[in-house]
Amino acid sequence: MIIGVPKEIKNNEFRVSLTPFGVSKLISKKNTILVEKDAGKNSSFLNDEYKKAGAIIVDTREEVFQKSEMILKVKEPIEEEYNLIKEGQIVFTYFHFASHRPLLDGMINNKSICIAYETVQSEDKSLPLLTPMSEVAGRMATQEGAKFLEKPMGGRGILLGGVTGVDPAKVLIIGGGISGTEAAKMAVGLGANVTILDLNQERLDELNVLFNGKVKCILSNEKNIYENAIKSDLIIGAVLIPGAKAPKLITKKTLKFLKKGCVLVDIAIDQGGCFETSKPTTHENPTYIIDGVVHYCVANMPGAVPYTSTQALTNMTLPYIVEISEKGWKEAARSNNEIKEGLNIISGRVVNKNVSEAFNVEYFNPDDQI
Repeated sequence: MIIGVPKEIKNNEFRVSLTPFGVSKLISKKNTILVEKDAGKNSSFLNDEYKKAGAIIVDTREEVFQKSEMILKVKEPIEEEYNLIKEGQIVFTYFHFASHRPLLDGMINNKSICIAYETVQSEDKSLPLLTPMSEVAGRMATQEGAKFLEKPMGGRGILLGGVTGVDPAKVLIIGGGISGTEAAKMAVGLGANVTILDLNQERLDELNVLFNGKVKCILSNEKNIYENAIKSDLIIGAVLIPGAKAPKLITKKTLKFLKKGCVLVDIAIDQGGCFETSKPTTHENPTYIIDGVVHYCVANMPGAVPYTSTQALTNMTLPYIVEISEKGWKEAARSNNEIKEGLNIISGRVVNKNVSEAFNVEYFNPDDQI
């Protein structure tokens, strides 16, 4: 199979979809890999490394899209790429369709085969291709939250871990999945006072054991969210419904009751955000302030640490890429339910229920399309 790796062009997106190591593995399986010139430069992977691994370096993005049967990306295609994607071409990337209707329409219209990293789902309901970036985003959420709590950054001017004789910051994490757990690890490590809210009591019990009682683990509901939010200095939203829009857990009305200079970090912004006042920001302009509350809603947080993120992503995506390249997308989806779960659009037809419900578009059963 001819597999293309274009350079990411979303604002401040420094990752690349495949490392030179990944290229060498795919070359050993008799694939041809086209890499756009300097696609890996911002992740510290240079053209010569890709060449040594067996890739063909091409000068333009257009050539990558024109010649490839499967396109590997990190972030969703942006508008100027919609028409580069051909009918029947496989696009394997993070799509997050539920947060952006024009993207959905663009991919429906070009009749491509859209396989979304974020909806590839294992039998145990885990999301293996979301996990590595969730780990990065969770750790970064605490790191960035701590930075923006500083007064020059618009925050309250509080040190996350406090000092002798001074209380540490109160950190509220909504969602006890991968991102929330990693955020809690960082916050606990820095000495903060940490509370996690989650809907699943069993998960809360696991977290209580994991953190040896150092974190308050409380069942998530409207009352508990409000009561803990108004006492917190840093609030991290880490909820996820695969393929669907995130629920709005802190409303605009609640903002006026939060501490002035409190920081909200919305990890769920790729799925529309879990705070009512969230809107996507970039690493270039990461925050804005509403009612004295700092909002950090960068939609590609792991893009700030591309060397780490690119390697972590390739480690997880490579087995699926190999399987699709060997079997073709149809047979791969028939034989591997995880890949079938990743299918979002097939030749203009939406085959993911959560995506179809997000915008009330017609749903087609993927079993009928493969």
